[in-house]
Amino acid sequence: MTTWNGTGTTVPVRTAVRFPIRACVHLKTAEGDIIATTENISANGLLFQCDPLPRLDSRIEFTILMPAAVMGTEEDVSIHCVGRVVRHDTQDDEKKAAAIIDEYLLKV
Repeated sequence: MTTWNGTGTTVPVRTAVRFPIRACVHLKTAEGDIIATTENISANGLLFQCDPLPRLDSRIEFTILMPAAVMGTEEDVSIHCVGRVVRHDTQDDEKKAAAIIDEYLLKV
């Protein structure tokens, strides 16, 4: 989603708060499992680093342990997610991908 900023250009609008969480996740893909490291995560998606990157538009599945402080709970919460890869990027020789989370299930 973008919005016009009055200067004739558009800027991205975030629809969910991003949490800068670095965590190891095992991505299940059609091509096999991939070990990745998250950079940030929100209720809508995540940014992660890995090599190789999963294909664009491919389905991914993963479970992540979210810290209690972020979730507002007494204990850490395990979240199982299903999503799809929507973007690839390379920054400072690190391969990154962004994924949208289509479904999730809290495991308490």
